[in-house]
Amino acid sequence: MKWSLKLGRFSGIDVYMHFTFILLISWVAFVNWRQGQSIAAAVAGVTFILAIFLCVVLHEFGHALSARHYGIKTRDIILLPIGGVARLERLPTNPRQELWVALAGPAVNVVIAAGLFLWLAVTASLEPLATLTVTTGPFLERLMAVNLFLVVFNMIPAFPMDGGRVLRALLATRIEYSRATQTAAYIGQGIAVLFGFIGLFYNPFLLFIAFFVWIGAAQEASMTQLKSAIGGIPVQQAMISDFRTLRPNDSLRHAIDLTLAGSQKDFPVMDNGRLEGILTQTDLLKALAEPDRHPTVASAIQRDFSPVDDAEMLETAFARLKDCDCQTLPVMHDGRLVGLVTMDNLGEYMRIQAALKT
Repeated sequence: MKWSLKLGRFSGIDVYMHFTFILLISWVAFVNWRQGQSIAAAVAGVTFILAIFLCVVLHEFGHALSARHYGIKTRDIILLPIGGVARLERLPTNPRQELWVALAGPAVNVVIAAGLFLWLAVTASLEPLATLTVTTGPFLERLMAVNLFLVVFNMIPAFPMDGGRVLRALLATRIEYSRATQTAAYIGQGIAVLFGFIGLFYNPFLLFIAFFVWIGAAQEASMTQLKSAIGGIPVQQAMISDFRTLRPNDSLRHAIDLTLAGSQKDFPVMDNGRLEGILTQTDLLKALAEPDRHPTVASAIQRDFSPVDDAEMLETAFARLKDCDCQTLPVMHDGRLVGLVTMDNLGEYMRIQAALKT
């Protein structure tokens, strides 16, 4: 993960912390120090925020382990200032499975809150919830309240919250999956408008939530439409078959000439008929900034790449493009390079197919 620090590997799943999370911790420490004018106050504030995000990590493991039960792997879990994300290799296609995967996360927070409530009740240390604030009140009771908030917030029936996926799963038991997604997205955007309206008059923070929900709903709908449009279509029907290649000992000047002469951005690098790697436009520009005055293609290529077979489905190629965070995949047939597939040409293929249907 770019800009992320690996915290460890648990149950076979890597957990990362995005560097912006450090900014959040620093801000919390500063705010608590200003309020308490002591190191102890800053440490207490940071400890509480870390406890919250431990609950968030457990929430994401709820999703991940539930997905594993249905044979779906989780690439990793990443902590962001706005929460956590469990990046599943794919979403369940069965609505009932998606329902249970979506509910597993909030269920973890319910269990945590229930466990804390029982402990507080047994120790007779419960205080009225109205007396609690983010920074004042018993540590464990505040943590219980946060977990209850996480349950309520995540069950809002709007993407990208778990409630949006629960709604989509329930709708998909009655109607076709893409229609269920679009309906859930419309409902989510309606909720976003409501939050935005309320935020204008009462709480500006709701404006941020409204924007977050609106964008999440739009992205989920467009992603589902894309998968529906390319489902069942082999890569060979949409791949780029007219492309240029480079050799490892070619100069980067030659790569620049090919880039300027056409629209191709990334170039397969071949050596005696064998695919050695990919020279991306980003790596080309980085290499040009190096002090070496006579760099070759071999010094800048990416050798860690994931090819796709021309008989595989476009949906598989799309998933690999997302997984590798790259723009181009080589397409192979019987060990030979026969084409390229890129995000751009997938978009062009979809637009052409949409035009042909009108």
